[in-house]
Amino acid sequence: MRPQRVLAVFRKELIQIRRDPRSLIQIVLMPVMLLLLYGYALTFDIKHVPTAVYDQGRSQISREFLNRFLGSPYFSLTRYVDSYQEAERLLDHGEVRLILVLAHDFGRKLTNEQAAKVQAIIDGSDANTANVILGYVQAVAADFNQKIMLERLEKKGQTTIKTPLRIEPRVWFNEDMESRNFIVPGLIVVIMTMVGSTLTALSVVREAERGSMEGLMASPLKRAELILGKVGPYFIIGMVDMAIAMGMSQFLFEVPMRGSWFLMVSMSALYLLVMLGQGLLISVVSSNQVQANQVAMLTSFLPAFLLSGFMFDIGQMPLVLQGVSYLVPARYFVSIVKDVYLKGLGLETLWPQALLLVGFAFLYLAAAVRRFSKKVR
Repeated sequence: MRPQRVLAVFRKELIQIRRDPRSLIQIVLMPVMLLLLYGYALTFDIKHVPTAVYDQGRSQISREFLNRFLGSPYFSLTRYVDSYQEAERLLDHGEVRLILVLAHDFGRKLTNEQAAKVQAIIDGSDANTANVILGYVQAVAADFNQKIMLERLEKKGQTTIKTPLRIEPRVWFNEDMESRNFIVPGLIVVIMTMVGSTLTALSVVREAERGSMEGLMASPLKRAELILGKVGPYFIIGMVDMAIAMGMSQFLFEVPMRGSWFLMVSMSALYLLVMLGQGLLISVVSSNQVQANQVAMLTSFLPAFLLSGFMFDIGQMPLVLQGVSYLVPARYFVSIVKDVYLKGLGLETLWPQALLLVGFAFLYLAAAVRRFSKKVR
């Protein structure tokens, strides 16, 4: 193998990338746009839920109850309504997600130490959001219930009460339970998948479409020299995009990095080799660039987005999809990224995932080299 030949193919590939506007957009703009859009727009933290109130009694106790919602960052009292019809109109038009209905005898019943009811009408068009809102409402109601119970005990001369069971929650690794702390690291995986697999998938098939494969056939290039020259630019591009993504995660989104930067970079390079091998394999078996791009999207980008544990908990998926996820390399890299970022784990714990990535890299690269030939398609 001669380095001069590899470098010549390397330069040729860089020139082709520079002349392809679509590739330039995927290299420069797509990673940044993905991080900005998903980093800010995609969140599971539900706050300031627009809420309407139908308080039929308008008593002092009902105002105290509603003040619990006003003092919470999870609710935003949009307006008071005077009828069910008005409340229904707001819900139909999407102006509110929650309606609290307090009966006219709400205050009287609580004053007389009777049970009072509050109707919470929730927009269930988004089931996940509705469940979260319901949990918030129940938490506020439980807090208000405790206050009422203590006041009643004080009236009876009992100033203290011992709860038989008390939960003391302590969240590890993501203490503030911020969605971006696990979304942004997962986006790094998606970006590297896109750059490594999708772009590389176009490299060989592009030569065949443009007719330049004949020149490569007539050259003294060895198969290994041609492959190294082809994938080399994409490896460098992928590592640069990874550095940009990690920099944005640290300085723009302030995601904590509790593990080793060196380990993170090393595992990223290993995963990038997996994606380069997969992209190269797609390229040598595809007939044209459109087919290569579609196959890359279906076999790498979408599985990395849906079956890696980045967006959805794998344990909650159907058993068939759980089994399929074991064939997705991104599953293991997502686990590594989150464990390094949030848990600060090292290679002594993450070596099984790293070993599987080594296996995937060897499998894809070996298959690509085997299928690669200098024949014009």
